[in-house]
Amino acid sequence: MPAAEAHIPTDHAASYLTRLCDHIGKLGQADHRPPHRRAAHGRGGGPPEIRHVERGATEATVTLNWGQWVMQARPGLLAVRTEAADEENLRRIQDLLTARLEKFGRREHLTVTWQTATAEARTTARQEDHQAERGRPPAQVPANRRDPREDQ
Repeated sequence: MPAAEAHIPTDHAASYLTRLCDHIGKLGQADHRPPHRRAAHGRGGGPPEIRHVERGATEATVTLNWGQWVMQARPGLLAVRTEAADEENLRRIQDLLTARLEKFGRREHLTVTWQTATAEARTTARQEDHQAERGRPPAQVPANRRDPREDQ
Protein backbone atom coordinates (compact mmCIF):
# COMPACT_ATOMS: atom_id res chain seq x y z
CA MET A 1 0.00 0.00 0.00
CA PRO A 2 1.59 3.33 -1.03
CA ALA A 3 2.18 5.77 1.80
CA ALA A 4 3.72 9.20 2.29
CA GLU A 5 4.60 11.38 5.25
CA ALA A 6 5.01 15.08 5.90
CA HIS A 7 6.53 16.68 9.00
CA ILE A 8 5.41 20.30 9.04
CA PRO A 9 7.16 22.65 11.45
CA THR A 10 4.61 24.86 13.22
CA ASP A 11 3.78 26.13 16.67
CA HIS A 12 0.06 25.76 15.85
CA ALA A 13 -0.13 22.03 15.06
CA ALA A 14 -3.18 21.31 17.22
CA SER A 15 -5.03 24.26 15.71
CA TYR A 16 -4.39 23.07 12.14
CA LEU A 17 -5.42 19.52 13.08
CA THR A 18 -8.71 20.79 14.55
CA ARG A 19 -9.41 23.16 11.69
CA LEU A 20 -8.76 20.57 8.99
CA CYS A 21 -10.88 17.92 10.72
CA ASP A 22 -13.74 20.38 11.20
CA HIS A 23 -13.54 21.36 7.53
CA ILE A 24 -13.49 17.75 6.31
CA GLY A 25 -16.22 16.75 8.76
CA LYS A 26 -18.53 19.45 7.41
CA LEU A 27 -17.89 18.33 3.84
CA GLY A 28 -18.94 14.81 4.85
CA GLN A 29 -22.36 15.90 6.07
CA ALA A 30 -25.17 15.10 3.65
CA ASP A 31 -26.71 18.56 3.94
CA HIS A 32 -23.43 20.41 3.36
CA ARG A 33 -22.10 20.29 -0.17
CA PRO A 34 -20.57 23.62 -1.13
CA PRO A 35 -19.60 24.16 -4.73
CA HIS A 36 -16.09 22.88 -5.42
CA ARG A 37 -13.68 23.78 -8.10
CA ARG A 38 -12.46 20.77 -10.00
CA ALA A 39 -8.80 21.77 -9.62
CA ALA A 40 -9.04 21.81 -5.83
CA HIS A 41 -9.30 18.03 -5.72
CA GLY A 42 -6.46 17.08 -7.99
CA ARG A 43 -6.74 14.87 -10.97
CA GLY A 44 -10.02 13.11 -11.12
CA GLY A 45 -13.16 14.97 -10.62
CA GLY A 46 -14.95 16.14 -7.58
CA PRO A 47 -14.37 15.91 -3.88
CA PRO A 48 -13.76 12.63 -2.10
CA GLU A 49 -16.38 10.73 -0.16
CA ILE A 50 -15.67 11.28 3.54
CA ARG A 51 -16.30 7.99 5.32
CA HIS A 52 -15.07 8.67 8.85
CA VAL A 53 -13.41 11.44 10.87
CA GLU A 54 -12.08 10.65 14.33
CA ARG A 55 -10.35 13.42 16.26
CA GLY A 56 -8.78 13.84 19.65
CA ALA A 57 -6.84 16.80 21.01
CA THR A 58 -3.54 15.79 19.40
CA GLU A 59 -4.36 13.01 16.93
CA ALA A 60 -6.86 12.49 14.13
CA THR A 61 -7.69 9.87 11.52
CA VAL A 62 -9.66 10.67 8.39
CA THR A 63 -10.91 7.93 6.09
CA LEU A 64 -12.00 8.71 2.52
CA ASN A 65 -12.98 6.59 -0.43
CA TRP A 66 -9.47 7.44 -1.75
CA GLY A 67 -7.59 6.18 1.34
CA GLN A 68 -6.83 7.69 4.74
CA TRP A 69 -4.55 9.99 6.67
CA VAL A 70 -3.44 10.23 10.26
CA MET A 71 -2.30 13.51 11.83
CA GLN A 72 -0.43 14.04 15.07
CA ALA A 73 0.07 17.42 16.70
CA ARG A 74 3.41 17.44 18.49
CA PRO A 75 5.32 20.33 20.07
CA GLY A 76 6.51 22.42 17.11
CA LEU A 77 5.37 19.89 14.50
CA LEU A 78 2.34 18.57 12.65
CA ALA A 79 3.05 15.02 11.46
CA VAL A 80 0.83 13.67 8.66
CA ARG A 81 0.84 10.16 7.21
CA THR A 82 -1.26 9.23 4.18
CA GLU A 83 -2.09 5.79 2.78
CA ALA A 84 -4.05 4.73 -0.29
CA ALA A 85 -4.64 1.62 -2.36
CA ASP A 86 -2.75 3.08 -5.33
CA GLU A 87 -0.40 5.92 -6.27
CA GLU A 88 -3.10 7.98 -7.98
CA ASN A 89 -5.31 8.13 -4.90
CA LEU A 90 -2.29 8.77 -2.68
CA ARG A 91 -1.41 11.77 -4.85
CA ARG A 92 -5.01 13.02 -4.68
CA ILE A 93 -4.97 12.90 -0.87
CA GLN A 94 -1.59 14.64 -0.79
CA ASP A 95 -2.86 17.37 -3.13
CA LEU A 96 -5.99 17.88 -1.01
CA LEU A 97 -4.01 18.10 2.24
CA THR A 98 -1.31 20.33 0.79
CA ALA A 99 -3.84 22.80 -0.60
CA ARG A 100 -5.87 22.97 2.62
CA LEU A 101 -2.96 23.15 5.05
CA GLU A 102 -1.07 25.76 3.03
CA LYS A 103 -4.26 27.82 2.76
CA PHE A 104 -4.98 27.56 6.49
CA GLY A 105 -1.34 28.36 7.30
CA ARG A 106 -0.77 31.12 4.75
CA ARG A 107 0.04 33.73 7.43
CA GLU A 108 2.65 31.40 8.87
CA HIS A 109 3.92 30.54 5.35
CA LEU A 110 3.25 26.88 6.06
CA THR A 111 4.87 24.55 3.54
CA VAL A 112 3.98 20.87 3.15
CA THR A 113 6.72 18.62 1.76
CA TRP A 114 5.91 14.95 1.22
CA GLN A 115 8.30 12.02 1.51
CA THR A 116 7.60 8.45 0.49
CA ALA A 117 7.14 6.21 3.51
CA THR A 118 8.92 2.90 3.13
CA ALA A 119 8.00 -0.31 4.92
CA GLU A 120 11.49 -0.43 6.47
CA ALA A 121 11.16 3.09 7.88
CA ARG A 122 7.75 2.26 9.35
CA THR A 123 9.12 -0.89 11.05
CA THR A 124 12.11 0.97 12.47
CA ALA A 125 9.95 3.82 13.74
CA ARG A 126 7.56 1.42 15.47
CA GLN A 127 10.44 -0.36 17.23
CA GLU A 128 11.91 2.95 18.40
CA ASP A 129 8.49 4.15 19.61
CA HIS A 130 7.98 0.89 21.51
CA GLN A 131 11.37 1.19 23.20
CA ALA A 132 10.69 4.83 24.10
CA GLU A 133 7.36 3.85 25.65
CA ARG A 134 9.14 1.30 27.83
CA GLY A 135 11.58 4.02 28.90
CA ARG A 136 14.82 2.30 28.03
CA PRO A 137 17.09 2.02 25.02
CA PRO A 138 17.05 -1.07 22.80
CA ALA A 139 19.27 -3.87 24.05
CA GLN A 140 22.59 -4.14 22.25
CA VAL A 141 23.78 -7.67 21.47
CA PRO A 142 27.47 -8.12 20.64
CA ALA A 143 28.05 -9.45 17.12
CA ASN A 144 30.02 -12.48 18.38
CA ARG A 145 27.22 -13.57 20.74
CA ARG A 146 24.60 -16.09 19.67
CA ASP A 147 20.94 -16.01 20.55
CA PRO A 148 20.20 -19.09 22.76
CA ARG A 149 16.81 -19.48 21.05
CA GLU A 150 18.65 -20.45 17.85
CA ASP A 151 19.81 -23.71 19.52
CA GLN A 152 16.26 -24.99 20.00
